[in-house]
Formats: sequence, C-alpha cells, structure tokens
Amino acid sequence: MKIEGIQSRINQNGRIVIPAVIRKDMGLKLGDIVIMSLEDGVLQIVPQRAGARQNQGKFKKAAKPGTSAFGRREQEEREEPRNQTEEWLG
Repeated sequence: MKIEGIQSRINQNGRIVIPAVIRKDMGLKLGDIVIMSLEDGVLQIVPQRAGARQNQGKFKKAAKPGTSAFGRREQEEREEPRNQTEEWLG
C-alpha cells in the first residue's frame, strides 16, 4: 500500500508521531522497536523484525565460515564507538 502526503510535527523533545494508518500498515504495535537509517537526507524507518531479515542477507556473505553474521555485526557495532573516539582524538 502506498501512503503519501501525511504530515507530522516534531515536538520540542525531537519526537515525531508515526500516524496510526502508517503504524497499522507497517504492523507496528506499542512497544515495538524500529530501526532508523538516513541516506541522502531520506529517513527510513523499518520494524526491527523486518530489519533483522534484511540485515541477515547483507551480513551472511561477510561472515566467516562457522560464525554468525549477526555475531560479527554485533562485534562491529561494539567496536564502532571506540573507533570513532580514536578518530576524534587523532
């Protein structure tokens, strides 16, 4: 289903409401986790369950034989803040 033209305002806490019609179409319920990504100024919001399936395919090729693609990605995510700090500090 294509939904267009719905507006939502960012509140003073930086929050934005995902309208009910979109939440329903995405199958989102109270307490669900979403994954957000930003590319070329476009924000993409994906339910975590759908994101996990997408990431599984992306990282499966990158995993070493006998290792989990998710395990490798989790390790990269843990190392990322340390790498960023090292870059900032020079």
